[in-house]
Amino acid sequence: MVQPAKQMDATVHPIENRTRPSLVAAHDSPPVQQAFTVLRVAFTVAPIVAGIDKFSQVLVNWDAYLAPQISGFLRVDPRTFMSIAGVIEIIAGLGVAVKPRIFGHVVALWLAGIIVNLLMTGQYYDIALRDLGLCLAAFALGRLGTIFDRRNA
Repeated sequence: MVQPAKQMDATVHPIENRTRPSLVAAHDSPPVQQAFTVLRVAFTVAPIVAGIDKFSQVLVNWDAYLAPQISGFLRVDPRTFMSIAGVIEIIAGLGVAVKPRIFGHVVALWLAGIIVNLLMTGQYYDIALRDLGLCLAAFALGRLGTIFDRRNA
């Protein structure tokens, strides 16, 4: 079983025999804070923009990405489904802005669902792969949120 990391001022790496900064110091480093901020902004703005576009379809015809099996199972036309998805995405984006520790994971799960849907279409594998990267980044945001959300609470 993996033991939680202990917080200390500095550690000596057993193989490299050099001192490394503690986990606490790493959390306070500018690159970690910057990564959290970039992910938070990206996963606030992108879902809101995509959610709004589900109604206007200026960027893309979103209906084409819905697997027919899902539309048939839910007995809803793609246009209605995408409108509902748009509302959910807007809420998720706003949630990331307020509580990234929770909504980073919500967005990751949402992206996982999108990946499954895209694979079910039998096409759009390139978009599914891109969304896998986004899913992992959203998960990383949720994990970083466990550090930075608590500071702002």
